Amino acid sequence: MAAQVEKKRRRNVLLTRQRQAGIGMLLPGLIIICGITIFPIIYSIWMSLNNVSLTQNGYAMSFTGLSNFNAVIHASSFWHSTWFTFYYSVATVAAELIFGLLIALAINNVQKLKNLSIVVMLIPWSLITVISAQMWDYIYDGVYGVLNYIVVSLHLVSHPVTWLGTPVSAVSAMMIADIWKTTPFVVIIILAGLQMIPNEFYEAARMDGANSWQVFWHIIFPQLRGSIALAGLFRILQAFGVFDLPFVLTNGGPGTATQSLAMLGEKVLFQDLHFGTGSAVAVATVLIVLIISLVFLSAFRSLVTEGEAQ
Repeated sequence: MAAQVEKKRRRNVLLTRQRQAGIGMLLPGLIIICGITIFPIIYSIWMSLNNVSLTQNGYAMSFTGLSNFNAVIHASSFWHSTWFTFYYSVATVAAELIFGLLIALAINNVQKLKNLSIVVMLIPWSLITVISAQMWDYIYDGVYGVLNYIVVSLHLVSHPVTWLGTPVSAVSAMMIADIWKTTPFVVIIILAGLQMIPNEFYEAARMDGANSWQVFWHIIFPQLRGSIALAGLFRILQAFGVFDLPFVLTNGGPGTATQSLAMLGEKVLFQDLHFGTGSAVAVATVLIVLIISLVFLSAFRSLVTEGEAQ
């Protein structure tokens, strides 16, 4: 009995030392994460509740409660940027999911040069957004742009068009550039989902005489629900924080037609130097993205559950 008690004591001591060693190894990483991630978030929330004014010694803060949020909610520019960011995100992500699904199906059926097809497809995604935005700026240029050269040569228009000069054409041009760059990300996720479907499913469908559409609708699509939902979730989160593409391509213009929430926050913070109000814009954006994420996660779990049930 005494031997068992001593053995249990030694095991508890060993487990305690292992736990302490684990905490000791994790502690530096946790401190770094808190310093570079959590602290700025908490400090931004605190700034959004204060009136921040510049002084000779730096800046001073005075607590104002929710007055910055009240100013943001009653600002038309905030709702304009929110609406633009919302429909821009929905439209681009929907198009990327459709094109991504079609491209993934095509690549999955390629018998030869499949790896080369994947590499070529990933080229747009591998480009830095600032570089790809600058490239599309050259393409859309109203004087020497490639797009104007093509459409004028084909006699589709009689004279060069200023593609980034009107709100409708600027938003459309920005959406095309975004879809071109980020569709490969969706393709990779859906292609991974396609690789997970057992070949027995296809063989059973062929034995039952199913055609291509029936195979897609009754086998492929239900199995891809989780992958499609996951790709949509990641892309919605990225699209809602879009900043670099409109910053380089349109600078938010013409006027404020392509000014996203991230650009509005940057403008208020670093151009107008209204740090309290700018922080309130950033915090409000995070809350909106958080709500959308929770809705998508709920839908994602439902889709995965339905897929597993089938």
